[in-house]
Amino acid sequence: MNKQSLANKIFRKAAMVMMAAFSLHYGASAQEMKKDPDVIGRWDITMEKDGKSQPSWLEVQKSGSHGVLIGRFTYAFGSARPISEIKQANGKFSFSLPLQWEPGDRNMDFEFEASGNTIKGTMVYTDGKSYSFTGVRAPSLLPTKAPVWGKPVKLLNGKNTKGWHTDGRPNQWVVENGILRSKKSGANLLTDQKFKDFKLHIEFRYEKGSNSGVYLRGRYETQVIDTKTGEPEPLNNQFSSIYGFIQPNKMMAKNAGEWQSYDITLVGRVVTIVANGQEVVSRQVIPGITGGALDSNEGEPGPLMLQGDHGPIDYRNIVITPAK
Repeated sequence: MNKQSLANKIFRKAAMVMMAAFSLHYGASAQEMKKDPDVIGRWDITMEKDGKSQPSWLEVQKSGSHGVLIGRFTYAFGSARPISEIKQANGKFSFSLPLQWEPGDRNMDFEFEASGNTIKGTMVYTDGKSYSFTGVRAPSLLPTKAPVWGKPVKLLNGKNTKGWHTDGRPNQWVVENGILRSKKSGANLLTDQKFKDFKLHIEFRYEKGSNSGVYLRGRYETQVIDTKTGEPEPLNNQFSSIYGFIQPNKMMAKNAGEWQSYDITLVGRVVTIVANGQEVVSRQVIPGITGGALDSNEGEPGPLMLQGDHGPIDYRNIVITPAK
């Protein structure tokens, strides 16, 4: 090989090395440019308002090729509501929500920062006052193996409310002839025990127009409501729904005044609901806490909570089978 050929060969090799290095650098830079912001995901939020901690929830997603940020938000009460756009400027994120059940005449405005697995920010409420909040990235809670079930536990003794307590309001719940009754709107009722994964059988009876709910771990409301008298279609805020998130595939509600039942399996955040003998929700993922949740600590066990502040309601035959 002459000197010219050797020089050409060395040049070609050097050019190839330079091109490979450039490609790697450009690819890494492009990947870095396309990296999703930390804010994307689901967040368990604690709002500090009027000296009390209020659980809330936020989900942020990227929409379309333009990367517009959208989402959903659950406040301390009410259902999850859509966020049409989450704006980003100067390292902060912001969005605004119209009224749902809140008093007042102005939107709720949010501004916050996200870093790694935490967020912090402020909410300007409908009264115009500003309140602070913090949040952590919600745990996955997706099952990796089938649970092993323990022994069924009866949660009602048929005589009184021993083993239960209220949410701090005066107790209007009584036991009559083995039936747990809330004859008027008042306090919610919670089990003293806390549970993680479980199967639950529960029977209930409501009056015409009444409304209650069974809160799984005190965080996810399975709606109990007079749907047949009102809205007969399967919706995510009616009978056998996970309130504001998951609608049943079939409406199985009976008439007001009749005894009805739910058989609910909750493993992680995956739920199955059998309403009056028909499976209406099959292994669906609950995205986050529903309005009225006790707290936003999704990774922890929690009590069973019965809603008693939306009208008269009766319960009986409450049996829970925890996972070992």
